[in-house]
Amino acid sequence: MCSVSVIEFFVNEIQCDEFQGKKVLEVGSKYVNGSIRPLVEKFCKPKEYIGVDIEKGKFVDIELPAERLVEVFGENSFDVVISTELLEHVKDWRVVINNMKLVVKPMGYIYITTRSLGFPYHAYPYDFWRYEVEDMAKIFSDFEIIKLIKDPSEPGVFLKARKPNYFNLIDLSNMALYSIILDKRTREIPNRWPLARKLKIRTKEIFSKISLKINNYVSVR
Repeated sequence: MCSVSVIEFFVNEIQCDEFQGKKVLEVGSKYVNGSIRPLVEKFCKPKEYIGVDIEKGKFVDIELPAERLVEVFGENSFDVVISTELLEHVKDWRVVINNMKLVVKPMGYIYITTRSLGFPYHAYPYDFWRYEVEDMAKIFSDFEIIKLIKDPSEPGVFLKARKPNYFNLIDLSNMALYSIILDKRTREIPNRWPLARKLKIRTKEIFSKISLKINNYVSVR
């Protein structure tokens, strides 16, 4: 999913020499209300652009969970990794982020957009986390952070970071994020949730799935 502010972030921050003749990986690439892929491919001419997602769809080249990037592609395989509006939807965010960090080459770039506290529940197919600017600064303290800002339009955070030549993966095991499931900061989401919270979330899931079906129907017409 790409809102206008997400597109504007990429327009402002992308340098085409980062992409031209390079290998690009987009994680969570399925087309839902917009994509930055046509922009990158038309104007920046990457050598290869691979989109991965957990299900088939427009701009999905390989069906692959984000937890398996290194297993499939190997470390230091891409010059640029892009992830728009994905991280709030993955339960084990540490594994996914570590995979993105490891699969990008030294001096390669990671572009991430995700949601912050205040953004409503939206299950595509799940919704777990909210990230603040301070969270992303800590998560990517092992990278050179080039740009880290709040989404100017709605609760969210945008990041552009570069992997250093001498990279040491930071340990994030003790870090807590805000969970929209539990309505508090936590390190993990249990398999069993409090009943009242579970009922509330399930109701939101139903409306979210209806909204997704409507959006998918509109996008193919």
